[in-house]
Amino acid sequence: MDLALLWFGIVGFFFIGYFVLDGFDFGVGMALPFLAKDDTDKRVMINTIGPVWDLNETWLIVAGASLFAAFPYWYATLFDGFYLALLLILLALIARGVSFEYRRLGRSDQWKAWFDGMIIVGSAVPALLWGVAFANIIQGVAIDETGTYVGTLFDLLNPYGLLGGLTTLLLFFTHGVQFVALKTDGELKERAHALSVKAGLVTIVVAAAFLVWTIVQHLGAPHLAFIVGFAAAAAVALIGSWVANRIRREGWAFGLTAATVVFAVLTILAALYPNVMPSTIDPAYSLTIENASSSQYTLEVMTWVAVVMLPLVLAYQGFTYWVFRKRVTRTAIPVVAH
Repeated sequence: MDLALLWFGIVGFFFIGYFVLDGFDFGVGMALPFLAKDDTDKRVMINTIGPVWDLNETWLIVAGASLFAAFPYWYATLFDGFYLALLLILLALIARGVSFEYRRLGRSDQWKAWFDGMIIVGSAVPALLWGVAFANIIQGVAIDETGTYVGTLFDLLNPYGLLGGLTTLLLFFTHGVQFVALKTDGELKERAHALSVKAGLVTIVVAAAFLVWTIVQHLGAPHLAFIVGFAAAAAVALIGSWVANRIRREGWAFGLTAATVVFAVLTILAALYPNVMPSTIDPAYSLTIENASSSQYTLEVMTWVAVVMLPLVLAYQGFTYWVFRKRVTRTAIPVVAH
């Protein structure tokens, strides 16, 4: 078995889990000013993700750790070249996490408004920049013969990268609004349903443009069929999600949006293969699955650790969501939190 290829898939799996789970966290945070009419609505929305948001973020930690151990050269080049973008993501995640914990400690409107703003910005910035980062990885970046990124942050803000960022921003926003519709009731649920239908249409248009552009960039790839297949599956799932919203099937709508994220990441992985970071300077300078991976022994040890630990992590995650599966209502919000 090619363990480097296996770990390329495992790292992809961890990023899929992160984007599916923390993606709706981002969406809920971004939707605060659009759905909440008063402080109780805001508390309801925050409480829908309150028990799970930190657990969802651990997928990013595991993905980063796996990337570091399995593909150290990929990790080094990525964090060197995308340092400012990743730093902004980290600061945004810190601000969002702090806001979840500190918002409830104050009683004044000014205090709550300050932390509400941090939740919104702390959700929107990662949702945008993750798309920008991965779009640039697909397109290729300026990597020289030493494996060093020689571009700047502004080089990443190209039309294709920004379109990728807008796609993830809208997709996560829609995903989160659907989660609110799934986890709440009453007027808040109705507003979330109406907004998810409108946001879904915009997301379909923008995502279609990004997927088509991605396919056009890889027309000569030998594995084009996989890229087109995953992109088509993502499009079908996204359209199906919008249809499910229209007929008020919140569970199906949320599940199909999650499937959209899964197939979108698979499209990215298919577009990358066999590279992990293509070079725009010279294809010979590209980092590939083989030349960026760790030693065979390291990958073997990691594989056995994954075999033992991954099922436990998945079981714990599933148990947590089962425990907190009920809807969050306005009557469940204590008066002291108002």
